[in-house]
Amino acid sequence: MLSYVLRRIGVSILILIAASLLMYVLVSWARDPLQDLYASSSPNKDNLIAQRIQWLNLDQPVLLRWLNWLGGAAQCVIPGGGCDLGVTITNQPVTILLGRAIGATLQLVTAATVLAIVFGVTVGIVSALRQYSAIDYTFTFASFFLYSLPSFLMGVLLKVFIALGFNDFLADPTITWPWIIALSLISGIFWQAILGGSRNKRVVVFAASLLTTGIMLWAISATHWLLDPSLGPVLAPLLIAGVAAGMVILIAGTQNKTAWRTGAVVAAVVIVLYFVSLPFLRGWGLMGVIGLFVVGIAVGIAAGLLLGQHDKGQAARIGALAAALGVAVIVLDQYMRTWNSYVTNPRINGRPIATVGSATPTLKGDFWIHSTDTFTHLLLPTISLMLISFAGYTRYARGGMLEVLNQDYIRTARAKGLPERTVVVRHAFRNSLIPITTIVAADVGGLIGGAIITERIFAFSGMGALFNSGLQAGDPNPVMAYFIVIAIFAITFNFLADLAYSALDPRVRAK
Repeated sequence: MLSYVLRRIGVSILILIAASLLMYVLVSWARDPLQDLYASSSPNKDNLIAQRIQWLNLDQPVLLRWLNWLGGAAQCVIPGGGCDLGVTITNQPVTILLGRAIGATLQLVTAATVLAIVFGVTVGIVSALRQYSAIDYTFTFASFFLYSLPSFLMGVLLKVFIALGFNDFLADPTITWPWIIALSLISGIFWQAILGGSRNKRVVVFAASLLTTGIMLWAISATHWLLDPSLGPVLAPLLIAGVAAGMVILIAGTQNKTAWRTGAVVAAVVIVLYFVSLPFLRGWGLMGVIGLFVVGIAVGIAAGLLLGQHDKGQAARIGALAAALGVAVIVLDQYMRTWNSYVTNPRINGRPIATVGSATPTLKGDFWIHSTDTFTHLLLPTISLMLISFAGYTRYARGGMLEVLNQDYIRTARAKGLPERTVVVRHAFRNSLIPITTIVAADVGGLIGGAIITERIFAFSGMGALFNSGLQAGDPNPVMAYFIVIAIFAITFNFLADLAYSALDPRVRAK
C-alpha cells in the first residue's frame, strides 16, 4: 500500500509539472500583457512599459519565466519556504489575491458538492426502488432537463424567478387559496408516489400530505410567518424528536428496542440543550456553535455505547447522527430568529436574496447576521452549481442501485426473509456507492471550473474572477494560481477515490 501511495504521488507531481508548463506557455502566447500600454496615450508610457516588463520578467524567454514560477510555487509545499506565485500586471502578490478568492470559491463549491451528493444519491435510490413508476419517469425527466441546461441560463433563471420573485413576495407574503390548493395537491401526489404501497395506503398518505401541507401554508400566510420565522418551543422539540426517530428507523428499523432507547435519550438531551442554550446562543460566535455540535455528538456517541448492548457500533452511529441533526435544528432555529433583524437592516432594505457579490458591503451585525448574509449571497450560485451536478449523481445512483439489486446476494438476503429496509440500506446501498466515488472525484474539479461562469453571472469575488482578470490581461500568474488549485484538487480527489474503492469493496485492494 505504501509503495502504491508513493508511486501515485510521484506520478501526480510529474503530471502537475507537465500540465503547468503547457498552461503557462499557452497563456503567455495568448495575449501580450503590454498590449494595453502600447495603446495608451500616457506621457510616461515608456516608463510604465519598462516597469511592467520588470515586474513580470517579460525580457526573459517563456521557459525561463516558467522555471522561475515553478521554483516559487514549489516553495508553497515546503514548511517555512515562503510561497511565491509571482505578481499581477499591477504588481499585486498573487498569493494574497488567491488567499482572498479561494475561501469564497471553496465555500461555494463545497456547499454545492455536498448538497448535490446528498440530494442526487437520495433521489437516484428512490428512483431505482420505484423503477418504471411515475415518480421514476418524473425524476428521470427532471435530471436530464437540468443536465441539459447551461450554467449561465440556470443563473439567469434563478435570478428572475427566485431572487426577484421571492424578494417581491416578501413585501406582502400572502399565499392565495389557488396556490395553497395547487401546492397541497402536488405534495399529496408526490408523497404517495414516493412511499408507494397498496391503494389504501396511497390514499391515506395522499390525504394526510394534502391536509398537512394546506394547513401549514394557510398558517404561514395568515401569520406572516416568513417575515419573522422561528420554530419556537413546540416545533423545535418535535423536530428534534422527529429526526432522532428518523435515524432509528433508517439505520435500525422499527423493531430494535435498543436503538429506540438510544434515540429517545439523545433526543431528550438535545431538547434540554435547546432550552438551556436558547437565552445565550445569540451572543455566541462560530466557536460556540462548533462547541455545541461537539458536545451534542459526544453525548450521542456516549449514549450509544452505554445503551447499545450487543450492537454498540450501530447505536453509537444512531446517537451521533441524531445528536448532530438535533443540534442543527437548534442552530437553524437561531438563524430563523435572526432573519427579521437581517431583512429589516437598512443595508438589506427588505430584499434579502442577493443577486450579486459574495457579501453586503458595510453590513453591521453579529455572527448570526453576517452568517445569514453569507447564506443569502451563496444561495443562488450554490443552487446553480448544485442542480447541474445533481442530475449526474441521480443517474449514477439509480444505475448503481439497479445493478446491485439484481445481484445474487441481494436475492439471497431477500430469500432469508430479511426486511426490505435491511436489504436496501445494509446490503445494496454500500455497493451502489462505488460508481459514485468516480463521479465525485471528477466533479470536484469540474465544479471549480464551472464556477468561473457562475461567479461571473453573480459577480462573485472568487477564483473565477481571478482567472478571468488574468486571462483577459494576458497575465499568466493569476491564471496559473487558479490552475494549480484545480489540478491539486482533481488529482487529490482521484487519489481519494481509489482509496475509497477499497473501503467500499473489500475485493478491491491497491497494490
